[in-house]
Amino acid sequence: MRSIQEAQRIVVKVGTSTLTHATGKTNLRRVSRLVAVLADLHNAGREVVLVSSGAIGVGVGKLGLPDRPRDTRGKQAAAAVGQCELMSLYSKLFGEYGNVVGQLLLTRDDVDNPQRRENLVNTFTKLFEYGAVPVINENDSVSTEEIGNSTFGENDALATIVAKLIHADALLFLTDADGLCTGNPAEDESAVLLPVVNRVTEDILALAGSSGTLRGSGGMITKLQAAKSATEAGIDTVILNGTQPENLYQLFEGRQIGTWFKRC
Repeated sequence: MRSIQEAQRIVVKVGTSTLTHATGKTNLRRVSRLVAVLADLHNAGREVVLVSSGAIGVGVGKLGLPDRPRDTRGKQAAAAVGQCELMSLYSKLFGEYGNVVGQLLLTRDDVDNPQRRENLVNTFTKLFEYGAVPVINENDSVSTEEIGNSTFGENDALATIVAKLIHADALLFLTDADGLCTGNPAEDESAVLLPVVNRVTEDILALAGSSGTLRGSGGMITKLQAAKSATEAGIDTVILNGTQPENLYQLFEGRQIGTWFKRC
């Protein structure tokens, strides 16, 4: 896994299932550990981009709502509140390790419009020059794509778009599963983890329906689709368990962990 070890510009996507408890409220201990690891990797000289879900869930908790809103407007309002809370938490925690964060909330137009796309790339370039850690999410309060039938393809696809946009060396998905398995380990005793995938084929995509729990909205299929897109663009991709953020250290030490999708 030398190419992963040598990756200097990395995009880390963390989902709601990794950031929250089963109750839906923020898992503060895990977020703190995740930030500590990412800050350490950044301090070691890597350029780190964090694509973070969780705004709606955090907003629900902050507003004291009994349940996650079912209607789009309710979700947008919860996202507006939750994004502020989420960034406040990231800013505080990264700041404890001497890191500065910068927030970018994206919509489809920011990527598709040539001028806005150029502006976005320029912003990333300067943030890297300034040594800041970009924190990315879809702008849920003005865009219904992720909340509803997403043409962005959920934050898994957003992470891939960002990785390709900035020419990242590696794209890492932190989930509540150990990686891609041949079946659901909870139901199939013969299911095993696939440590390496050389190419995302239709047979590989077909494994998504039975390979993990993934409480987040995307599930395994969107991660496999994202891995296919990223690897075809020359970006190594890894799906690994984010419940132990320290797994990232093992990954960059060259140990086999999660499922590594080799770049084409």
